[in-house]
Amino acid sequence: MLAVVNLDQRVPEDHPLRAVKQLTDSVLRDLDPLFEGMYSRTGRPSIPPERLLKSLLLMALFSVRSERQFCDQLPYNMLFLWFLDMDLHEEPFNASTFSKNRERFGEHEVAQKFFYAVVERARGRGLLSSEHFSVDGTLIEAWGSNKSFRPKEEEGYDSQGFPNFHGEKRLNDTHESKTDPDARLYRKGRGRESKLSHMAHTMIENENGLVVDAEVTAATGTAEREAALEMLKRERKRRAKKRKGRKSQRKARKKSRRRGTVAADKAYDTKDFVRQCRALGFTPHVAKKKRYSAIDGRTTRHKSYRRSLAWRLLVEKPFGWLKTTGNGRRTRYRGRDPTRQSVFLGLTALNILRIARLTAA
Repeated sequence: MLAVVNLDQRVPEDHPLRAVKQLTDSVLRDLDPLFEGMYSRTGRPSIPPERLLKSLLLMALFSVRSERQFCDQLPYNMLFLWFLDMDLHEEPFNASTFSKNRERFGEHEVAQKFFYAVVERARGRGLLSSEHFSVDGTLIEAWGSNKSFRPKEEEGYDSQGFPNFHGEKRLNDTHESKTDPDARLYRKGRGRESKLSHMAHTMIENENGLVVDAEVTAATGTAEREAALEMLKRERKRRAKKRKGRKSQRKARKKSRRRGTVAADKAYDTKDFVRQCRALGFTPHVAKKKRYSAIDGRTTRHKSYRRSLAWRLLVEKPFGWLKTTGNGRRTRYRGRDPTRQSVFLGLTALNILRIARLTAA
């Protein structure tokens, strides 16, 4: 029996993945020059990078636990095949393809450029606020247990070679994880357990809650404020570049020079962070500490301050989605760079999904 199956006809016209695919394909076409420079023109043909990126998006959207599980589902999942522009008779790729291309993606910062291309697409559609932002950070558990957190000089083991932590003070300065050396031992607060973790940071705009910037750093007590300032510096450069390109438009220039606002929780209520935010052209709408707050009545008397604190709760939603649906509570990779790629790709999937819904609405 001969059967002809059209995958495009098998997917309903009102399926939400159609809008996601249309937007993804449009953004990836803009990145063709980047992909052309990544691969050699000689040798055996490789898997298209667009297909690998779209596969990682599917893993985040459908909560696929691992790349191997995704490759196991690919031969019989027609929805996945349709999204990747593959035929039923086409041989699916192996899970090792992701590992071989991960270093290449990290070298050319493909995940970051893909993320920023989606953000620019949302900005072109008028879905982003250019003045009001919120920042926050969260912990991403590292791929390593606390038993791998051993002294750097390889001391403190019992006769069988297992770590002996009795009476020993473990510090990040003297110890490191033998599984993931980039991870650091960190705890959220007093009375909480310490875990090997990386720290992820996001900056959202307060109009629709879209993520406009992100970063992954070492888990330290000052990492949240330092990453927030770096993201604000990048936003300032983008605004200056936009202002330079629109000199002839007086109205647009005046609007782009307005002071933006950045909302944050009490962990950002320090004199140094508040001072540097104001120097960058952003008014810090930071939740006040009960004692020794760096925010005074000049900021809190305005209605916009209370409004920013209310909208600040939106910054928690990307973290919740990333850790549940996106399977990002614990990284699947060793090292900070692969973890950074997975965080950027997970947030890209969330942005594309939000943009598709907002456009449809």
